[in-house]
Order: sequence, then C-alpha cells, then structure tokens
Amino acid sequence: QVQLVESGGGLVQAGGSLRLSCAASGRTFSRYVMAWFRQAPGKGREFVAGTDWSGGSTILVDSVKGRFTISADNAKNTVYLQMNSLKPEDTAVYYCAAGRGLRVGDKTDSRYAYWGQGTQVTVSS
Repeated sequence: QVQLVESGGGLVQAGGSLRLSCAASGRTFSRYVMAWFRQAPGKGREFVAGTDWSGGSTILVDSVKGRFTISADNAKNTVYLQMNSLKPEDTAVYYCAAGRGLRVGDKTDSRYAYWGQGTQVTVSS
C-alpha cells in the first residue's frame, strides 16, 4: 500500500512560480510510476507530468513543456512538480498519483491505484 501527501499549492500571480511536493510512503512505493494530474473547475482530470523514482524518464503534457519540471528525490521519498511562468489556465486542483506496472507518462487516470488528497493552485491574472 502507498500513501501520498501533497503540499505546496497556493495563490500566485501570472508569471509566478510554485513547487508542489508529493511525499510517498509504504513498503513498496519505489516500485510505482508517479504522475501529476490536475482538475480545473468543470473539467475532468488531466495528465500533467510523469516520472519514475530514478528520474531517468520524465513526460510532460504539451501545454506545460518549457514551464514545468517533474523530478523525484528517492532519498526523501518525494516527487516534485516545479511550476514556472504560471498562467491563469493552470488554475486547478493538482493531484499526485502512483501506479504499478505502468509506462511512465500513462495518461489514463483510472490506471493509477493511489492518489493524494489534492492541493489547490490558483493563478490570478
């Protein structure tokens, strides 16, 4: 079993930055592929970024390439989403997710078995 706890959300102005953290625990968490999803008001969950714990493979959705970076710190059991040059359209609840036996960057939310509680990111114009 894997437990995920997210933090780092908040309110920022357009062009600003935030770093989201996802702290993982459990006996087998390192065997899971990690991802960030987001859900804007009135929309479904959208894949944003994915990685494995080695950081050897990273995937970003096109809309955030060049602005966001996903990384994993195995020693701290934490996955990060560094968000720069934020835009109002980035406003959403951001969720950390873990999936077993998945390819890094799998965009299907139902394939991820474990989810964090979500953290709100609001970008003002």
